[in-house]
Amino acid sequence: MTATTSAQAAHLVAALLFILSLAGLSQHRTSRAGVVFGIAGMALALLATVVLAALEISATAILLILVAMAIGGAAGLWRARQVAMTEMPELIAILHSFVGVAAVLVGWNSYFEVEAKGAAQHVVPAELLSIHHAEVFIGIFIGAVTFTGSVVAFLKLSARIKSQPLMLPGKNLLNLGALAAFLVLTVWFTIAPSLGLMIAVTVLALALGLHLVAAIGGGDMPVVVSMLNSYSGWAAAAAGFLLDNNLLIVTGALVGSSGAYLSYIMCKGMNRSFISVIAGGFGIEAPSSGDDDQGEHRETSAEEAAELLGAATSVIITPGYGMAVAQAQHPVAELTRTLRERGVEVRFGVHPVAGRLPGHMNVLLAEAKVPYDIVLEMDEINDDFPQTSVVLVIGANDTVNPAAAEDPSSPIAGMPVLHAWEAENVIVFKRSMASGYAGVQNPLFFRENTSMLFGDAKQSVENILRALDDAMSAGTVQASGGGAGTAQPAGAGR
Repeated sequence: MTATTSAQAAHLVAALLFILSLAGLSQHRTSRAGVVFGIAGMALALLATVVLAALEISATAILLILVAMAIGGAAGLWRARQVAMTEMPELIAILHSFVGVAAVLVGWNSYFEVEAKGAAQHVVPAELLSIHHAEVFIGIFIGAVTFTGSVVAFLKLSARIKSQPLMLPGKNLLNLGALAAFLVLTVWFTIAPSLGLMIAVTVLALALGLHLVAAIGGGDMPVVVSMLNSYSGWAAAAAGFLLDNNLLIVTGALVGSSGAYLSYIMCKGMNRSFISVIAGGFGIEAPSSGDDDQGEHRETSAEEAAELLGAATSVIITPGYGMAVAQAQHPVAELTRTLRERGVEVRFGVHPVAGRLPGHMNVLLAEAKVPYDIVLEMDEINDDFPQTSVVLVIGANDTVNPAAAEDPSSPIAGMPVLHAWEAENVIVFKRSMASGYAGVQNPLFFRENTSMLFGDAKQSVENILRALDDAMSAGTVQASGGGAGTAQPAGAGR
């Protein structure tokens, strides 16, 4: 077996490991194995690539590759150890930008190696040169759009810029015009490649990526992160064609297709048009500020909340990004264990777009060792809210907003949400009465069966735990959870 065939065999095994990784990551119980498969596949792919390259290039070049790998690996390990779970969405976004800029660099390098010199001095046959021109141009375009789009997503997710959509006059025409210009430039470059056209398409794609994501509001950011993941996959696949690397093509196609499908699923979960989101909010108007007067809200305390929970028979917890920001997942897990030990049925209702990236809440709850079997998706738990004693809304806003189901004029009208308001009592953990990330006010906060518990979510949950312990010590809370609603905070459900 030659070195080339050995590398090809290793690439095939790596591709299979990547497929197994995706399959493993589809379920909580197998997610750890999925991560291991992915790491093993990437390690094998890198090893095979370096060994094969060692037979074709100089020792100095190999040394430079190893140094680059060491620097990148060290930086990745350091950042992975330092990043907080709440910062994962923006970290993923900025990593997507690296894939995009790599695809742009590969395209430019291929231009100077092939198009600028001609097919006679390269392995590309003359009859395939036009196809290679198109590959270069399309790869650069996808990579540049991914790069600037990911940077804007990073800035929005990290709150370095406002999350509101950028509403330029004629923004839809700008996007369509950029795509039309790209098609014209591609045909032109395929016929007569030149440095000027390369510069033009790079600038055009950078501007389009910036505008596409800037025009999408913060409420759609989970879909944007998923879609940028798809873009990065297609950019990698384009680079694979240019580098004649089958593994890169397969891997890019896996990432691109899975990211696109995930984005489609999330759009359905948010009642958003898939085409609208990937086209930069095409046809979507900016949401209202949500400052309409909704009436009076009622406040409660940790002690009153503990009394209500102690008397409950069933509790549903609906987490949101506020739980992540407060890093409250561990106290929430402890509260869950405490209530279950006292005979209270506790479950979690997780909206598919809760947080800032797909599966954000599931990852946090798994990190806190919340049992998988009590973490349910929206469709699995929505019918159970009317029979629930208490719902704890911890840092969620838009995903429990009744306006989505009841107000046709709302910017989130039609979006499937958790029907928390149908429970006997609702306690909302928030820092203030400010609207959520989508900028839409939530009528749930003003319902008669809702009480607001203001403050840091982590501290509030810890205070409830202490109050429960004190009540048990004093014998004022029943361990088996009897008579839901017999101990209610001021202004709670009646």
